[in-house]
Amino acid sequence: MTNNPSLPLAAARPAGNLGLLSDALGALRAGADPDSLARQVVEAAGRFGLSGARLWRQLDSRASVWQESGKMPAPDVAAAAHALAGKPAAGGSVWVHVFGGDGPFPMVLEAAPAQPLDNDARAVLALFARFAGTTLAGAESRRSVETLSSIVEATKQLNSTLDLGELINIVLQLATRETGADRGTVFLVDKEHEEIWSLVGLGLAQQEIRIPMTKGIAGHVARTGETINLLDAYEDARFEPDVDRRLGYRTRTLLCLPILNKDNEIVGVLQLLNKATGPFSTEDTNFLRALSIHCAIAIENAQLHRELLNKQRLERDLALARSIQRGLLPEHPPAIDGFDIVVSHKPSQMVGGDYYDFIPLSPQALLLVIADVEGKGVASALVMANLQATLRALVVHLHSLERIVASVNDMILADTRAQKYMSMFVGLLDQRNRTFHYINAGHVPPAVVRANGEHVFLREGGMVVGIFPGVAYERGYLKLEPGDVFVGCTDGITEAMDVQSNEYGIERLVETIGRERNSSAERIVETVLSEVDRFSRGGPHEDDRIIMVLKAL
Repeated sequence: MTNNPSLPLAAARPAGNLGLLSDALGALRAGADPDSLARQVVEAAGRFGLSGARLWRQLDSRASVWQESGKMPAPDVAAAAHALAGKPAAGGSVWVHVFGGDGPFPMVLEAAPAQPLDNDARAVLALFARFAGTTLAGAESRRSVETLSSIVEATKQLNSTLDLGELINIVLQLATRETGADRGTVFLVDKEHEEIWSLVGLGLAQQEIRIPMTKGIAGHVARTGETINLLDAYEDARFEPDVDRRLGYRTRTLLCLPILNKDNEIVGVLQLLNKATGPFSTEDTNFLRALSIHCAIAIENAQLHRELLNKQRLERDLALARSIQRGLLPEHPPAIDGFDIVVSHKPSQMVGGDYYDFIPLSPQALLLVIADVEGKGVASALVMANLQATLRALVVHLHSLERIVASVNDMILADTRAQKYMSMFVGLLDQRNRTFHYINAGHVPPAVVRANGEHVFLREGGMVVGIFPGVAYERGYLKLEPGDVFVGCTDGITEAMDVQSNEYGIERLVETIGRERNSSAERIVETVLSEVDRFSRGGPHEDDRIIMVLKAL
C-alpha cells in the first residue's frame, strides 16, 4: 500500500457526468500490473470531485488498504469490513463496491467527497468503480496466471540440478526476480548444532555463514516458523545489523519466511532484502510460500544426493584405508621347523585396530603378537600402525619381553595421552628347545590344548597397554610338546553373538580346538571360523576376526 496525501486530486470538470466517466476510465492503462492499476484507480477517482480515495481489498479474511490518494481520514478497518461484506458502513466516507464480495477479489472504494455527492454523482462513481473493478480483477487474474506460470517454470529449474549450491542460487534468482528484491539469502537448518547456515547469498560473496538459531530475524523464523515482513529492519530488535556494517549495506524492507517440507518441518529460511518498489506485498509472500514448497522438496533431494556422494567418497577412503591396513599385516606366517603356523584375518566393514605380527628375532626364535586397539575408525588404525613400528624398533635393542611390553606401554601412552588403549599378547617361541615365553597385557587369554586334550589358558602378564605409565609386566612360560596346539585370537572370535546376543565365548573355542587337535593347523582354523559363522549367523558382525594357530609337530 502506498500513501501520498500531498498528491492533489483534480477538481470535477464542468463537463457532463459521462464525460467525467470517460476521462476517468481513460486514465486506467490496460495491461498495467495490479498495484500500478490500483494506484491509477484512486487517482482517477479524484475526477469526481473527491478530496481523496482509498481502495480496500479482502486478504486472508481481513480488510486491508491497497492504495490511497489525496486527503483521507484514518483507516477504519471495521467500517471497511462491513462495506466489503455488503453492509452499511459508519462514518462520513462514501463506500462503493469495486468488485463484489462473492468474487475472487473482494474490493471496495472509500471516497472522501470535497462536498456532498448527489445521486447522479454517486451513480457515476459506482459505474466507474464497477468498470475499474472488472479491470482490476482481470489484472489480478493475469497475475495469478503469471504467478502459476512462474511456479511451473521454477519447478522445472529446481528439478534441473541436484547440486545444493546451484539449487540455492536458482531459488534466490527466482525469488529476487519475481519480488524485485535487491538481495536474498537461503539459510538451511542444522538441527544437530542448532544453527542456520547459508551456502551462497545473492549479491554477497559466496561463502558459508553460520548463525545460532537464537540470533537474528532468520534464526527467529527457523525456530518459530513465523513469517516476518518489515518496513524498516532497524526498528525490529531481533535484527542483527553486523552484516550491514561489515558490507557497508543498509537493509530497509525485509521479508523472511520458513521453508517447510512435506512433514511441515522447517528445513530452511528464505530472506529477501530491499524491494525496489517499496514494501514487500502479500502477493510476494504468497508467491514465495508457493515457491518454498517446491524448494523444500528440491533442497531435501539435493541434501540426500550430497550425503550419498559423501558416503561414497567415505567408502572409497575407507576401502583405501583397509587396503593399506591389510598391507601392514603379514600375508603369510614364516616357516619354522617343527611347527605348523596358520593365521586368518577376516576384516569387518570398518577400519579398526586389530593387529597381528610375526617378527623373526633369529633363525630359531620368533615373536608372535596379537593386539586389539580399543574402538574403531581411523584413530584406532593409526594406533595400530604406530604399534607395529614401535615393536619392530624395540626388538632390535631390547631382548626382554618385560622391557619390550613396558616400553610399548609408555610410548603408546605418550602418543595417545590415554585417549586410546589396547590389549596385547606377545609370545616368544624358541624352536630349539620348544619353549614359549609370553606376556598377556589384558588380552583375550590364548589357550594351549595339549595332545591329551587338556588345556591351559595363558593369563600371566598385566594390565592393558596405554593407560598408566611405568607398568610392570610378568612373564609366563611353558613348553610345547608334539601334538600341542596354541590358539590366540581377538575378541571378534570370542565375542561373536547369535541372534539372542549370546557370545561364542572362549570355552566353545577350546572345545572346538580339543575336537580338532589332531588336525592340521589350517584345518583347525577353518573349523573354528566355520563354527563361529554358524553360531553368529543373523547376529551382528562389527569386529575383525583374527585367529592364530601354532601346532607343535
